[in-house]
Amino acid sequence: MFRRTFAVATAAALAYTTVPPPSGDRMVRVYGDLGAAEHVAVVVPGSDTTAATFDGGRAKPYSTPGGGARALLAEARALDPKARLAVVAWLGYDSPATLSLGVVTGGAAGRGAPDLRRYVTGTLAGKRVSLLCHSYGSVVCAKAAPGAGVADVAVFGSPGLDVSPADGMGGARLWAGGGSRDWMRRVPKTRIGPIGFGPDPMGPAFGARPFAAGTAGHGDYFAPGGVSLRNLTLIALGRTGEVTRG
Repeated sequence: MFRRTFAVATAAALAYTTVPPPSGDRMVRVYGDLGAAEHVAVVVPGSDTTAATFDGGRAKPYSTPGGGARALLAEARALDPKARLAVVAWLGYDSPATLSLGVVTGGAAGRGAPDLRRYVTGTLAGKRVSLLCHSYGSVVCAKAAPGAGVADVAVFGSPGLDVSPADGMGGARLWAGGGSRDWMRRVPKTRIGPIGFGPDPMGPAFGARPFAAGTAGHGDYFAPGGVSLRNLTLIALGRTGEVTRG
């Protein structure tokens, strides 16, 4: 079992400060200057995310929480060198294995959502916060959003949200995107008893704002140069009027 680790990265050198944590396989890292930030994007990853794959261990570095956070921060600085944005890569829950019953039920998300809500309302109090939620992480975010006071929730590669339609986000704007090469688009979105997460948040009846994700595959939403990364960055910066719609 991996050690649970909470770490903070400085804006200049991305050096980490680690404090002794309880047991588990969780990590939280901050990229950029959190103290000076006006906007904070919280990247919440999906299944099969561990300490070993938090910032490495995959062929596409940007498909990891840490790599995606760095890509988002770099894109923000390219769009606006003076942007006061910090990005949090948040693995504060027990990510289920892709090949497990846990990945098609809401148990792990239900247990992790209160911790995400407390992090937002505590550590990030006073900031404009956006939750950027990939795959199973979107279930965590949907359960955490009510009462968290976040401005935006963006879900991508989502299996469903396991909540009522968009008006159940606690006042946050809900965005949904799916790349044309994402296999998740072909997965039925339904619920049978405790299995599944209900309707597709990209469906027109759900009420989410669609954002363009281009040809992204399931792990490509933070790929540098991609339309998905640009749109997620614009959402994080509060420049929602510039987001291209899907």
